[in-house]
Amino acid sequence: MFSIRRSEKLNPAQRRYLRRFFPAMTMYVLVLFACTAMIRDQKPQGALLALLSVAPALPIVAAILVMGAYLIEERDEFIRTRLATAMLGGLGVMLVITTVWGFLENGGAVGHFPTFLTFPVWCGCFGLWQCVMGLRDRLAGDGA
Repeated sequence: MFSIRRSEKLNPAQRRYLRRFFPAMTMYVLVLFACTAMIRDQKPQGALLALLSVAPALPIVAAILVMGAYLIEERDEFIRTRLATAMLGGLGVMLVITTVWGFLENGGAVGHFPTFLTFPVWCGCFGLWQCVMGLRDRLAGDGA
């Protein structure tokens, strides 16, 4: 989302983002492994199964909120604009991928896409869009 170079100091919004994002992702890994193991080993039913199935989504929701908070809290207009542009570009690519996949799935050409992978797909598209923006800037002579 931003450059971390030794010569550059993180601004306060970036430091807050990192202090929020990494704990959310750590909780995601811990909750995912714990819930997966419990479902596999204990074979719960009913409400407990639903709770264990939903629990890994909660840290992901927290991470999404953290990303939104960073977008709001970032005071540097250039960084905020690039971030919003990359988020929207990534969203567009993800929508294209999931729409095309949906039609392929509807026609029976491919299997079902696990929708819990939508956020990781968006993160990948978001990152690729940032790379494209950086490359475009370098080729135009505007980037570092």
